[in-house]
Amino acid sequence: MTRSARRTRRMLQVTGAGAAALLALSACSSSDSAGKSGSGASGSSSDKLSGEVTVFAAASLKESFTTLKKEFEKEHPGTKVTFSFGGSDSLAAGITSGAPADVFAAASPKTMKTVTDKGDAVGEPATFVRNQLEIATLPGNPDKVSSLKDLTKSGRKVVLCDKTVPCGSAAQKALDASHLELTPVSYEQDVKSALNKVVLKEADAAVVYKTDVKAAGDKVEGVEFPESTKAINDYPIAQLKNAKNPDAAKAFIALVQSDKGQRVLNRAGFLKP
Repeated sequence: MTRSARRTRRMLQVTGAGAAALLALSACSSSDSAGKSGSGASGSSSDKLSGEVTVFAAASLKESFTTLKKEFEKEHPGTKVTFSFGGSDSLAAGITSGAPADVFAAASPKTMKTVTDKGDAVGEPATFVRNQLEIATLPGNPDKVSSLKDLTKSGRKVVLCDKTVPCGSAAQKALDASHLELTPVSYEQDVKSALNKVVLKEADAAVVYKTDVKAAGDKVEGVEFPESTKAINDYPIAQLKNAKNPDAAKAFIALVQSDKGQRVLNRAGFLKP
């Protein structure tokens, strides 16, 4: 082999080695880039929730949702759940008037429809629990109330929720099913207010939800009545269109619908959807 040929061969070998090194660097760089890209995508998809989520909820959900608030904030450090509890009709009216909220949990499909008809909810509301009525009497049931008919006796002070409120509407359905007429001493704007009249001994009895009787403990006594099965309320929940924290809203709704959330609600006396 001539000197010129040997020189050419060495140059080709060096060039080949350089090319291989460049390919290796390129592959490594590409791999690093892909790794960083993958890492970034993963980080993006698992971004932690933060900020405040405002929930408008029926008064009967107060105890259960307060428990779920603690669970939610524990699972998502940096978040804060704020509630507005009250009569579902009043809450719905507030939402349609522009009150800032992320989630609405109503005590009846009718009140939720007020919100959905205005286009203020995202997607289709989901029924997450149901609730049944019960008669709340004074501790020990001194008047020996055993039926809905007993509430119609003269001189008996009975409180109902207003007919525009889900618990009041349900009570009216039960009365209609029994062919009974009842004139209460007052109509209250939410179920907690109705129950509180009995707790404060300002009334002998109130027609409220089983969950509220259970939450009151020994402050009242509950009396079941068969007509309540004809007036069971479905509870729908929905994310609101103008939610300031939609990701947290979705996560809170997911907790409510999860097995963990359902256990909390079932322990409180709510029925499965």
